[in-house]
Amino acid sequence: MKYHELKASTPKSAKRVGRGIAAGQGKTAGRGTKGQMSRTGAKKRPGFEGGQNPLMQRLPKMHGFRSFKPKAENVYTGQLDAIASKTIDSFALAEAGLVSSPFVRIKLIAKGEVTKKVTVKLQGASANAIEAIQKAGGSFEKVAQTARPASTRKQIDE
Repeated sequence: MKYHELKASTPKSAKRVGRGIAAGQGKTAGRGTKGQMSRTGAKKRPGFEGGQNPLMQRLPKMHGFRSFKPKAENVYTGQLDAIASKTIDSFALAEAGLVSSPFVRIKLIAKGEVTKKVTVKLQGASANAIEAIQKAGGSFEKVAQTARPASTRKQIDE
């Protein structure tokens, strides 16, 4: 016998309960005697335990949350002198090994001296860091984070 050769039988009709003793499911109609679920229209919300504190309320909770937003990598003003180029951007910092990748968010923090005139183009900087760059004759420009290049792998549509 195959699946497509099966004959569907007529669906079983619902059992009519509470129709007298002779019907087999008379009097209490299989619901037991008294109590919440013996009444018509009886339903309990999920997790209800009859007034006892439900399991999901009894268990301890995890406090706080985890942010999936990637943290900005910090670069300090004292590290800028080690870079040879006049324009400092995320690619120059990645080449110098100060950040893990040119595609991460980078923030400039004031720590150390800036001795040469540089143009800094990054995603963020502290007020003191901007002041230190301008004091050395340079400038700061806030730019958007560099997007990663699109994947070169071919998609299989066949």
